[in-house]
Amino acid sequence: MSRRYTLLLSSLLALGSLIISPQASFAYPFWAQQNYASPREATGKIVCANCHLAKKVTQVEVPQAIMPDSVFKAVVNIPYDTKVQEIGADGSKVPLQVGAVVMLPDGFTLAPQDRWTEEMKEETEGVYYTTYSNDQPNILLVGPLPGDKHQEIVFPILSPDPAVDNSIHFGKYSIHVGGNRGRGQVYPTGEKSNNTVYNATNAGTVTAINTEENGTSIVEIKTDDGNIFTESIPVGPVLNVKVGDKVKAGLALTNDPNVGGFGQLDTEIVLQNPARVYGLLAFFAIVSFSQIMLVLKKRQIEKVQAAEGI
Repeated sequence: MSRRYTLLLSSLLALGSLIISPQASFAYPFWAQQNYASPREATGKIVCANCHLAKKVTQVEVPQAIMPDSVFKAVVNIPYDTKVQEIGADGSKVPLQVGAVVMLPDGFTLAPQDRWTEEMKEETEGVYYTTYSNDQPNILLVGPLPGDKHQEIVFPILSPDPAVDNSIHFGKYSIHVGGNRGRGQVYPTGEKSNNTVYNATNAGTVTAINTEENGTSIVEIKTDDGNIFTESIPVGPVLNVKVGDKVKAGLALTNDPNVGGFGQLDTEIVLQNPARVYGLLAFFAIVSFSQIMLVLKKRQIEKVQAAEGI
């Protein structure tokens, strides 16, 4: 994998560390970690969308409510057509890779491996997790992973216990999730990748198209006033123009090779107080007992009335 391809994927994904002891990710992304205290901006946008411009569906499944100090699963679904391939950094066709970021509430962390069920161990085989930073263990990252095998990514999560941590309270919390498939259209430096559309910056006539040794196409455009501008198009996108074509400023010179994209969504989970659950169960038991006693009492009265001939 080329250095550029790795940098681009790092806008969402992380090259794993050990599951048993997740550490700060060096690949996801060092530029974001240096410039963003959190991968989620004040607008609610996850910064991965700054590089992965195409929008795609991402889904997540979490329990409606969980108990304190318990292990549960957050399942991120990243659907796409596994038959499609994308443009690699060298211009060749390659399978899509996937990854996900899950921003949990404060206090929620990746569950210790010794508390995973056998089912969780099977579902997470080959999956490695990292954290956004050492002081944010509640933000988990996964990827890049082969997309054809990991369209569903399982995160084993440990809920906090308010009895142990006074800063945690029972109630409803938000979870922010992002899922990516494929490469982005912009590098962290702001340059375009070869996985996007290239447009003409000036109007004019295409006077020449030259191909360099590395496959880069140089398109010369001569404006009406005689000036010549060049557009450098990396290997990968297919040219839509030929010599002699007249182009307008902003016109697409290539096709759009991107088949991937990024999606994000928010969901909620309730950290439930066990005392409330026990109280509710006790209430149901009392109501049920009362109803049974009322029925028995009614039948007793009916028998007395029948014996007295009433």
